Amino acid sequence: MSDLRGVIVSHAAVAQALVSAVTAITGIEGVLTAVSNEGCGTEALGQRLREAVGGGPAVLFVDLPGGSCFTSSARYAKQGGADIAVVTGVNLAMLLDFVFHRDIAPAEAARRAVDAGAKAIRVTAS
Repeated sequence: MSDLRGVIVSHAAVAQALVSAVTAITGIEGVLTAVSNEGCGTEALGQRLREAVGGGPAVLFVDLPGGSCFTSSARYAKQGGADIAVVTGVNLAMLLDFVFHRDIAPAEAARRAVDAGAKAIRVTAS
């Protein structure tokens, strides 16, 4: 399933910064697409999602588990069926895992990404 896309949906320019970081670290381009809610309402954000996903399977990585980015992504995923998975709380570790493991179904890729992202969150002593 190498056509599996990742779409990062965020407030302001967070998504673009994450795409840039993943590309700089991995050298892999064209797998992740940034979508911002900046300057648009719910309907326009839905259109941005449709354009970013296209016709193939995708995982939508959302910045927060509430608000317009999440609600638009969840609504889009319901309409898109089984080929769309939604993950909230996006971080760099989960995106790095995702770009190297795209040969699986969207739901499985989403679970892998969540596991990788959660393992990267730690409290360290100073």
